[in-house]
Amino acid sequence: MKLLRHLDGTRFRDLNHNGTMEPYENPGLPIEERVADLLARMTLAEKAALMCHGRIATGRPDTFPTGSRELTELGITHFLLMTVPAIEVMARWNNHLQDLAAETRLGIPVTLSSDPRHGFAHNPAAAHTGGGFSRGPEPIGLAATDDPELVREFAAATARELRAAGIRVAVHPMADLATEPRWARISGTFGEDAETAARMLAAYIGGMQGAALGSDSVACMVKHFPGGGPAAGGEDPHFAYGRFQAYPGDNLEYHLRPFEAAFEAGVAQVMPGYGIPVGTGMAEVGACFNRDVIAGLLRGRYGFDGVVCTDFNLLEGMRIPGVGTLPARNWGVEELPLAEQVRLLLDADVDQFGGETRPELIIDAVRSGMATEARIDASVRRILRDKFRLGLFEDPYVDPAAGADLVGRPATRALGRRVQQRALVRLRGVAAVEVAPDPALYVENIAPEVAARYGRVVDTPAEADLAIIRLAAPYERREGLLERYFHSGSLEFPPEETARLRALAAEVPLVACVHLDRPAVLTELAEMATQLLADFGADDDLVLDVVLGRAQATGRLPFDLPSSMRAVEESREDVPFDTEAPLFHCGHPGPSRHRAPEHVDVPGTEPTH
Repeated sequence: MKLLRHLDGTRFRDLNHNGTMEPYENPGLPIEERVADLLARMTLAEKAALMCHGRIATGRPDTFPTGSRELTELGITHFLLMTVPAIEVMARWNNHLQDLAAETRLGIPVTLSSDPRHGFAHNPAAAHTGGGFSRGPEPIGLAATDDPELVREFAAATARELRAAGIRVAVHPMADLATEPRWARISGTFGEDAETAARMLAAYIGGMQGAALGSDSVACMVKHFPGGGPAAGGEDPHFAYGRFQAYPGDNLEYHLRPFEAAFEAGVAQVMPGYGIPVGTGMAEVGACFNRDVIAGLLRGRYGFDGVVCTDFNLLEGMRIPGVGTLPARNWGVEELPLAEQVRLLLDADVDQFGGETRPELIIDAVRSGMATEARIDASVRRILRDKFRLGLFEDPYVDPAAGADLVGRPATRALGRRVQQRALVRLRGVAAVEVAPDPALYVENIAPEVAARYGRVVDTPAEADLAIIRLAAPYERREGLLERYFHSGSLEFPPEETARLRALAAEVPLVACVHLDRPAVLTELAEMATQLLADFGADDDLVLDVVLGRAQATGRLPFDLPSSMRAVEESREDVPFDTEAPLFHCGHPGPSRHRAPEHVDVPGTEPTH
């Protein structure tokens, strides 16, 4: 769309195609005036479409993404990206969508959002890899650095890469606390200690959004209010058997502390979780449907007036062409008619329906008297405000060639690797393993060509001077369409794997590095390993540098490592540091970060190592 020039010399985008600079098109007016003007011009159908935050999937480089119909026919202008191809291709797709949006009646630009893309994890419901983005560790690894300024620097660098692809809303960070060791989402958190998590969240949001939300920002959507960490039995609320959030320690206040830090940092948006809070005094329905959680706690107590977007696909599930349909996650209200579920969402005071692309549900709620148009206007006002603050009405386009040059630049990749290295934790053993020059190395889950830079790679332990292996934290394999991506269940290695590792350690000195996407029970492995490391997403050479003394592991554990599954099963989901006699404490190898909440008696705060 060409810029026009007003009589006063102001250049503007003629979004409604009438050749006149309307107030909402005037970049010189205060945002609230522009919002009010545009809101007054919108039909109920246009407002309802703005409250839908759909998903969008990208395919081959020569095709445009799904979602075009939702935009052109329904007027939906918010989409969560399910995949990201090469940045140049994604940038072209963004520009195509913006062209389509510019052709609509009011020319409201598209806002693209995304789950995390700068780590090692791939889970279609939680995090993605690909697209050439620079990789750091998972968010739990950012906490392990114990360095808020480094986290701020990395977040600012990732925001620049996201903007280059047209992504302007980060559906992260997670402010949830890792108080239940079995929970599958711990790698996306900033750990078990509320004070550490609060510091890291503030730094992350500051790096993403900048000092104030503007055209150089990526808006953060902090989640999963009021905290997803106390997952009952460690199960995730993506699934019906994990729909409850348990508070046996009466410890809701502890889980709110990181969100308080996010609000203080000026976070733009909030996503409530799927789970049902049990034993808090609030209504026992899923947080997104819960007026006590949103209108009472979030809007009332904290005065949050930003966008609240539900977690995704609450109402009707998600259809995956050629694969199947994921069920709705409307926990606590499953038996109610769909129209009543919509009424509850609106009454709770949510602004956007994550994953939903049926504006008629909102239109019908107004026409049936279940909601007033004034209630809809309150949400639309918040949504428009963020579009204006992000500068999308002035320039929603990105430069494909410039994006291809910016994303994955050597300096940004080097920063990501520096953060990976800073997150490595030495759990036990010597700082560096002493070996002869050109040692014979037996490796597992390490690229042989990388290991060859450190010694002679051999095929069997019997030939080796040293065995260096990388291990995933234990979990129980599940076969559901989505469940396979959620590492849940036992934190102990199976007996056969423990026996294999013991035999390996008996044959050759053993160094093990465990990827801790969740706390693992490493009691037996700690006894048999010459050196035991933890990583949260790190390249092979960074691990080998530490093993062989070329670099130091300076990270700090962001959670306790339990000594047994019995201790985990006997702990309370909402209470930090509640497993008896942990093998390694939060903060290891530095001072313990155990801080018992004042009203909770937390056992097992003295570490054994």
